[in-house]
Amino acid sequence: MTILLDGGMGQELRSRGLTADWLWSAHALMAAPAAVRDLHQEFIAAGAEIVTASNYAATPQRLAQAGVAHRFGEIVGLAVELAREARDRAGKKGVRVAGSLPPLLASYEPNADNPRRMEREYAEIADALGAVDLFICETMSSAAEARAAARAGAARGKPVWVAWTLRDERDGRLRSGESVAEAVAAVADIPGVEAMLFNCCTPEAIEAALPDLRAHAGRAIGAYANAFLPIDKAWTRKDGKFRDLRPDMTPAAFAGLARPWLADGLDIVGGCCGASPAHIAALRALLDAA
Repeated sequence: MTILLDGGMGQELRSRGLTADWLWSAHALMAAPAAVRDLHQEFIAAGAEIVTASNYAATPQRLAQAGVAHRFGEIVGLAVELAREARDRAGKKGVRVAGSLPPLLASYEPNADNPRRMEREYAEIADALGAVDLFICETMSSAAEARAAARAGAARGKPVWVAWTLRDERDGRLRSGESVAEAVAAVADIPGVEAMLFNCCTPEAIEAALPDLRAHAGRAIGAYANAFLPIDKAWTRKDGKFRDLRPDMTPAAFAGLARPWLADGLDIVGGCCGASPAHIAALRALLDAA
């Protein structure tokens, strides 16, 4: 049975006017926690079997740049509490709560930091997440970044899923330019890595790379695409500008792009930035009709 993840918390909160510049979804945790909890509950109602705590932007580095580093433990703990509360309110005891081990500073920018330092920072995040059911190392742009995150998560004795983001040119490579085989090899020896996925890139980029992941992973595989307009490999972050969404990516279109993945036996599916509860409901209907 294919497991259904939730959608993109940060982008959906942004569409509701609840995010702010650099702090992204971490702003909503501080300013409107009830709205974060309610959005988790909407994703559960749409059929998600795993909801990810909204701690993606609550890393020590990002909070420090916003002048609220002292609130790190509080904010990450609240993210987990809200996800668990949403599950309890929905009466869905079988729903699992995942903790996000995200890029330490910014998405789509391969982290070239010292691996030991990265692992220490990921360990700090993993410890702060506390009572989650599993860790998802997500939007990993490089093999080294994913290895540091996965090692930190695995050391806490919980299942670890690793999700890489791909270049949108459909060349089957990570944002770093590394191959899928190189990415898999970097985490394959880490006990506790139970699944390997792609996320936060276009469905078309995922489609091009799934055969490589299937060939090399040797365990459960999955995908949760975004609904952003594609970006090329020369893209750089400018003035913190948010990415624009694709007007063609309706819930029905999103589910339609995932249909062949599911027909080919994908183990895990969901949505990333731009995937609303309606998009997850469309995936749920597709799964239920299979």
